[in-house]
Amino acid sequence: MTPTHLGQTSTLPASPEEAVLDYVPNPRPGRLYLVRFAVPEFTSLCPVTAQPDFAHLVIDYAPAATIVESKSLKLFLGSFRNHQAFHEDCTVGIGERLFTEMQPAWLRIGGYWYPRGGIPIDVFWQSGAPPEGLWLPSQDVPGYRGRG
Repeated sequence: MTPTHLGQTSTLPASPEEAVLDYVPNPRPGRLYLVRFAVPEFTSLCPVTAQPDFAHLVIDYAPAATIVESKSLKLFLGSFRNHQAFHEDCTVGIGERLFTEMQPAWLRIGGYWYPRGGIPIDVFWQSGAPPEGLWLPSQDVPGYRGRG
């Protein structure tokens, strides 16, 4: 499992499909713990208008044999910048790809999207019930309130 990006000069992938996610051995195998990635400036494009969409993503997972390497995750998420998809597709697709490739004990993603057409859209996905005994802190992203 030699990382593709870590310690290397890397360019932003043209699309999520082209992005390579690197996984490294879990440094604490057999331990139940939670890893969180907060992505407050995620962007993608509307599939209808091609206008930019913005979200605050929170990715939580309980590692099994591997963990995702953060630089490769950053490049993968950045590849959505020119990707046209609905909020639901982006959020669930990111969660499913990480879960399928990394095979953690558990994973959840919260996509807190800023308003489109005056309506904020929040999208949530998880791989199943969390393992018993796993500490699950709140994602602490407030719902969009506008000026109120």
